[in-house]
Amino acid sequence: MTTLTLHATGPVGPDEAWERYAVPARWPQLAPQITGVELPVSRLAAGVRGRIRGPLGVTLPFVVDTVDEAARHWSWTVSLGPVRLHLLHWVTEGPDGGSTTGLRVSGPAPLVVGYVPLAHLAIGRLVRPLR
Repeated sequence: MTTLTLHATGPVGPDEAWERYAVPARWPQLAPQITGVELPVSRLAAGVRGRIRGPLGVTLPFVVDTVDEAARHWSWTVSLGPVRLHLLHWVTEGPDGGSTTGLRVSGPAPLVVGYVPLAHLAIGRLVRPLR
């Protein structure tokens, strides 16, 4: 099991950055590896199960493990057959305004290392104005 932690800071306020996480329909705007989200609710909630769609029609099941709206953090587990990737996300106020977001990814080393470049791009978009 490998764990890596990423951070990104930008001018978007923490409330807006959190909303970009909390509303899964917005994820494809941020993450190039996500082309769609299938979820029975419009907002993150612990215990909810769904599927993310990626390039070439690949779909992966996931479960939202925890959500703390007040603290602006949440976690989920994405499955690829028997393999699991655990992701913990959080948003805080940035050191000079705006916000900082963090992501801790845990799973098999090849999966974690392969996912990190796309994840870093996505969390950078989370804290910057969308074009």
